[in-house]
Amino acid sequence: MRVLISGASIAGPVLAYWLSRHGFEVTVVERAPQLRKTGGHAIDLFGPAMGIAEKMGVLDAVMSHATGTERIIFHRRGARRPAQIDYHKLSSALSDRHVEIMRDDLSEIFYDAGRDAVEYLFGDHITAIGADGTVTFARGAARQFDLVIGADGLHSGVRQLVFGADSGHEEFLGAYLAVVSVPKSLARDGEMAGFIDVDRTAMIYTADHLDDARAVFIFRPVNDFHYDHRDTPGQQRQLTDRFAGMSAEVDRWLTELGGTPTFYFDAITQLQLTSWSRGRVTLVGDAGYCPGPAVGGSTSLAVIGAYVLAGELQRAGGDPAVAYPAYERVMREPVLGARALAKSMAKNILPSSPLGIRALIVAGQLISVLPTRVTAVLAGLNSKGIRLYDSIEVPQYQLSDV
Repeated sequence: MRVLISGASIAGPVLAYWLSRHGFEVTVVERAPQLRKTGGHAIDLFGPAMGIAEKMGVLDAVMSHATGTERIIFHRRGARRPAQIDYHKLSSALSDRHVEIMRDDLSEIFYDAGRDAVEYLFGDHITAIGADGTVTFARGAARQFDLVIGADGLHSGVRQLVFGADSGHEEFLGAYLAVVSVPKSLARDGEMAGFIDVDRTAMIYTADHLDDARAVFIFRPVNDFHYDHRDTPGQQRQLTDRFAGMSAEVDRWLTELGGTPTFYFDAITQLQLTSWSRGRVTLVGDAGYCPGPAVGGSTSLAVIGAYVLAGELQRAGGDPAVAYPAYERVMREPVLGARALAKSMAKNILPSSPLGIRALIVAGQLISVLPTRVTAVLAGLNSKGIRLYDSIEVPQYQLSDV
């Protein structure tokens, strides 16, 4: 069976790898002319997703690209000294098996794992999907596929083509995320440091293998503004207006906006589709069920979803009428849990009062001083909260030809 996947970030390459292992003929189309180097932020990969990476034979590569963060430093208005949080103890509270890695690095690792068995078409995108499986591309000739899968992110073109007016079931969680590439000299190895204030946080970090540092901004706008995800100048103006004067260091990071080689900006928005499939088309990862960038563990969800979708297609002999509902049944509870967790995290990581800021820092410091075994036990009692991703049960699928 011929399968077309749109998107070569995280879910797309993982899905392509497993579909090819199951005997499908796989093509991936990616709008960018090459693998994206967006300057994106560090992401977290939790237990079950780490297990899938291990099955793919890339766990050592993943671990070798860990950011190496050891501590988090918070400066806040009115405090005599900065607050320090032990990152290793914090991550141990979140998961028994976890790595922080740059999104671009993880994408390249997954791509390399399966690229020899998969056809990749860069610099093109889907413009139409016919009922008979005929796919029209912006640049290449039309081709026919048995299945079409959108793995093209929060702003999925496949979702818009297939779901039309129904593609917009989403909820803005009230904040925006921006990542700016800045000189590496502005950050310290092993340290994520920054400034926290009411409704806004600015942090900076780097990693040994990076040539730059990443300044990360999360904020709620003071006034509503029209957000266009393609309007980079407008996004940079909004960012400057919101953070200018926060501190001399933050002002220095903002001066890089004019010449930064990479810039990321997006609304922290949650998709709330009730179904991700129509006919021969389905969605995976952020394209179908983004819980919210930076707050919902969407990368782990995308890896798990891609693995499950490939496995259910193998079990169903490639029949979408059987495989797609099975895939949605497996993923529904994790997706609903991720939505609830993301809404809670969006509130907690961006406090709306000085008291909330202090509570967030005190919680982090408490984790830092308690023995790891104690925080792990306490966190383990909350499988629907911070331990959600460790609690996801992933089915086992046998490799066989379709």
